[in-house]
Amino acid sequence: MLVQPNCGVEIQVVLEPGATMPSYKTIGSAGMDLCANEDVRLEHLERKLVPTGLRIAIPEGYEGQVRPRSGLALKHGLSMVNTPGTIDSDYRGEIGVILINLGQEPVHLNRGDRIAQLVFCPVARAVMTRVESLDETHRGEGGFGSTGR
Repeated sequence: MLVQPNCGVEIQVVLEPGATMPSYKTIGSAGMDLCANEDVRLEHLERKLVPTGLRIAIPEGYEGQVRPRSGLALKHGLSMVNTPGTIDSDYRGEIGVILINLGQEPVHLNRGDRIAQLVFCPVARAVMTRVESLDETHRGEGGFGSTGR
């Protein structure tokens, strides 16, 4: 079932031969499924750049976030090396997904298999201002688990 987005953000897409158009699978889906555009085999701890056959134009003020699929992680131990991956609004090359097999067994993916999710998000651009000190907070410099479980 193809579910049309309702956010009003238009994404232009160029599909390579055999590529699958990204789509939302349910009305509540946050991400569109990205599919492999070639057969891939990943051995234990092997990582590969998997092509999707897609090139897209994201409007200025937005980014595309490429995220792993939870089902592949649970069933096969597949994840992404850089997650989320960011697609900038001025990038026009093919989208590739860097997958890694963290499972014990080799994993074979077929062309057309769903390998990741693509979420579009607004981006705020920051202006950095150099100061001599920062305001104090209750947390302070505590990090990496300092707030408890």
